[in-house]
This record gives sequence, C-alpha cells and structure tokens, in this order.
Amino acid sequence: MSLEHEADRSNEDVDDLIGIGFGPANLALAIAVDDHNRTAAEPPLRVNFLERQAGFGWHRGMLLDGATMQVSFLKDLVTQRDPRSRYTFLAYLQERGRLADFINLKTFYPTRLEFHDYFEWCAAEFADRVRYARTVTGIRPVPAADGRIEQVEVVSEAVGGGSVRTHRTRNISVGTGLVPRLPEGVAAGENVWHTRDLLQRAPQLAARPLTHRRIAVIGAGQSAAEAVDFLHRALPEAEICAVLTRYGYSPADDSPFANRIFDPAAVDEFYAAPEDAKQRLLTQHANTNYSVVDGELIEQLYRTAYQEKVVGRERLRVLNTTRLTAAEETATGARAHLRSLTTGREHVLDCDAVVLATGYTHVDPRELLGELADACRTDEQGRLRVDRDHRVLTDDRLDAGIYLQGGTEHTHGITSALLSTLAVRSGEIRDSLLLRRSGRGLRARTAAATA
Repeated sequence: MSLEHEADRSNEDVDDLIGIGFGPANLALAIAVDDHNRTAAEPPLRVNFLERQAGFGWHRGMLLDGATMQVSFLKDLVTQRDPRSRYTFLAYLQERGRLADFINLKTFYPTRLEFHDYFEWCAAEFADRVRYARTVTGIRPVPAADGRIEQVEVVSEAVGGGSVRTHRTRNISVGTGLVPRLPEGVAAGENVWHTRDLLQRAPQLAARPLTHRRIAVIGAGQSAAEAVDFLHRALPEAEICAVLTRYGYSPADDSPFANRIFDPAAVDEFYAAPEDAKQRLLTQHANTNYSVVDGELIEQLYRTAYQEKVVGRERLRVLNTTRLTAAEETATGARAHLRSLTTGREHVLDCDAVVLATGYTHVDPRELLGELADACRTDEQGRLRVDRDHRVLTDDRLDAGIYLQGGTEHTHGITSALLSTLAVRSGEIRDSLLLRRSGRGLRARTAAATA
C-alpha cells in the first residue's frame, strides 16, 4: 500500500490515521488496530506510520548487558488490554523457544535487551505499514467545501534530504517520544554527551588514550547510576565521578500500594481529579519514577566505593551536594564547572568526558502542527487540553483528530511517558477512532437524506 500523495484522492484512499513516530507507543497502537482488524466484520481501520530512525529502536544507547526492566513483562504492549493477543511477551518467548527457560528464571523483569528484542519482533509484523528514515516536516489542513477540516496532510522527507511525500489522513497520533534534556547553557559535543549515546560513545573512550583518566557523570537517577556502574567496569584505569545534588542516590518506591499509580484505573481517577489534587499526586509519587534508582544497584555502588577505600585506590568518587554549573569542550577532553551546595565553593574538574544523565523532556506537539495549533485549546497555564481518549480538544472547525502518545502528564498522570499503560491506552485510542468513524458515517448518511 503506497503512502505517496496522489493528485485526486477518493475518501477510500485516505488513511484513518497516520502515526508520527514508531516507538513503543505507536507500535502498541498498531497492534491494537491489527487485533481489531483481524476479527471485526466492519471495514478495517487503515493506519500507517512515519519514523525518522532507519529501523525500530528504543533507547539503544542504554541496552546495557544485564540491565533489567523496571516494569513487569505483563506490562508489555498488549496483555493488560487483551492477554489473548498474538503479540504478548509470552507469545514472543514461545516463538523464540525460550518460554520454559524464562519461567525457570522466576522473575517478572526481563533484561532490557530481551524486551527490546520483543519490541523488534512485534515491529517486524508492521514493516509494510511503516516508512522508516523519514522526518515529518509539516502538517497542514485540508478544508472541506464548508470550511470544516476533516482531513490533514502530513508532509515528510527522507532523512538527510531527498524525496518529499504527502500523506492524507483523518487523524494523526503524535508519538515522537522524548528528547534529551541538557542543563541550561550546556551544549552536547564530542566529549560532552547525554547517556542516550552511552553504548556508542563508551567504546570510543576505551579505544583512545585517556589524558585525565577521569569521567564525570552528572545526575542522580537510574540512568546516571547505570552509567556510573557501566563506565567503572568498562574503563578500569579511569576515575568515575558521580556528581549529585543530593547526598546520594535515592531508592525508587516500587512498593505494591505506591505502584497503584501505574494502574490503568489510576488514569481515570487522575483525569477526573481537580487541578490541585493532580499536582499533589504528581509531587507525592515522583519518587516512583523520577531521579530514583533501583535499590540493589545503589547497594552495589556503595559496596564498590567502600571496598576501594579499603584497598586505597578510589576510582568511584561520589561528589554529593554538588551542582554542575557549566561544561565545555577542551583540547584534551572536557571541563566540568561545579559548585558545592553546602559550602558554595566552586571548582573545576578536567575530564576526558562529561556524561549528562539529566533526563528527557517532551517536544511540544504544536511545533509540528503548524497552523493547526491555532485550533487547539489550552488551559490557564498554556498547556494543551486533552480529552480522556487522548485526543487534543480543538475548536469546532477542526474535526480531524490529534491524538497524543505522551506529553499528557498534566491531564492523564505519571504514566504518560511510561510503558505501564501503553496496552490500555492504545485500545482507548483505537476505540476512539472507531467511534469517530461511525459518527462520520452517520453525519454523511444524514446529510444525504437531507439533500
């Protein structure tokens, strides 16, 4: 099925949805649609996807050997929506011939590498519906004769320049994922980089002579702790400096009651809650996900630091209550400017590399929407208003649906950017597409009867 624009399209040539980005969120949506299309008597939903990467990939830079998922395998792409789906993690294990072996592990937490392979296994089923290595450069309205906008055109071009294509659709799903967050005033470079690139950059460090034999890792979350542990093992001659604004790493609260905030039902409760309650819940439960570390890894790093003190060769240094104020490239590596939060003393640290484990942030989807952004409703704080079905609320002239796969923490809660509710959310978006399609059919029949 070609996605290329044709000069004269019939309604049958228009997609029901174009997904922008093909990470786990839109992959889960593709699966939900496929599960419906396989069994439904009604016409299938027609969906296609555009992805800037050359192939499917999810946090490839952090697929560290032995690193495990922080969510249960039961929170895969489908199980909480339909455990009978052919796309469950257990079905993947069965096809790979590892189901009995995984059961014998007695764990709910597969390695990150294995879960990524599961994602790739699912994504391979949709190769004919994804155009990889394409960047979306614009979205523009297609006004009907009465001025209403029921369709939009998504313009994309090949990564690196080249062919430009236009794809017409009745709905879009924005699943562009997260982008690295850098400290204010700090720019990434050859020797200052984000943990997103850890597995790409670490071998380059190991292959070259280290002038300072020192790496600084900035941050206090899971990625920071994993980067410290990984680099400490990968660069046995280097000093690894963990720069934290607190006294040490804080453990994640993964207790059963606290984990209820990741339940699908919690999204309903959060969405219906008043604004002050939403803010309170986000603050109270931040330690389930943000700037926290797995308890076992904390203990492992502490044991390592202690044993190095015993033998008198301290390669793992924890610079606590310290903030990075600037970082810059130098002729021999990078320089980190630090300030103690307790004494106010400032000093510099010359390093071979400064690694920024400073988290991620969402890209405002309005940057993609162009003039359609003017039709999107916002709240008192300028944030997009989003309906329960994850569709952006718009003014009356825009009927084309804009669904958000992330960036909705202010409306749908802490799971907005996490894997925990992807299976359920994809089903909600699919059902919304079906409901809206049936509504269009009803309007069309009513209009014909009236005429």
